[in-house]
Amino acid sequence: MGKWKADLHLHTTASDGSDSSDSLLRKVKEKGITYCAITDHDTLAGVHAVKEIPSGVTLIAGIEFSTITKYREAHILGYGFDATHPVMKKVIDKGRLKRKRKLENRLVYLGHLGYEFRQEDKEKLRQLNACAKPHLARMLMQYEYVSSMEEGIKIVAGCHDDDDRLDYHEVIKAIHDANGWAVWAHPLGGEHKRHLAPWECERQLCLLLDAGIDGLECFYSRYNQEEEDYLCLLANRFQLTISGGSDYHGINKSVELGRLNTEGRQIDASQLTILHKIVK
Repeated sequence: MGKWKADLHLHTTASDGSDSSDSLLRKVKEKGITYCAITDHDTLAGVHAVKEIPSGVTLIAGIEFSTITKYREAHILGYGFDATHPVMKKVIDKGRLKRKRKLENRLVYLGHLGYEFRQEDKEKLRQLNACAKPHLARMLMQYEYVSSMEEGIKIVAGCHDDDDRLDYHEVIKAIHDANGWAVWAHPLGGEHKRHLAPWECERQLCLLLDAGIDGLECFYSRYNQEEEDYLCLLANRFQLTISGGSDYHGINKSVELGRLNTEGRQIDASQLTILHKIVK
């Protein structure tokens, strides 16, 4: 892979990112990133929307699913799968339906808190591929209920419903049935999440290993070198592939494109062993 850059966890306007697919790829090119993956929530619409891939950029089709184990949530990234496989299509559709249910639950929750929206604005939210916290936070701002995205997201995040997530066994099996690779995203916790203690991470990993997880996202925008080293050690111990991504959402999340750690150290693509599996 050489001394090339990679970012395998990116979101577009097809889910909760703020950049269109082509705008995102132009930024990828400007950043000097060679390998990138669009991994929108429960949809491939962001991949399908790409009109032109800049020269020197390799685009990998991906997806992110929200799943739940008996312990906690686990976000699963899928790469290199056959998007036309019926089992994969079924789990994507199921994830989309759960996301729509989540939106309705959140609208009811916000209504109980006194945050009401006009019917036409609710319909706009329902028309989105994957309505998420940033969309609702922005609407709270438009109605002047809150003064910042952060404040809005915090309010929306107060709505908890574990039934809106897929079963992790089902997701990993679907990715495998479609000849893809399943990677546990931000294993120690994502944006605005408490980072897990090692014992919590390993307890969760045991369940995912039994289900057939293929890799760990060891390099992540919110992890320092100590955390990266720990995750790489885990990956090597259990013979898992290593992946890395920023979890970039544009203006919807304070994450820099191409940043795979808290210190801003460059991570060579050669360190992301998942690429050897999904780039032919």
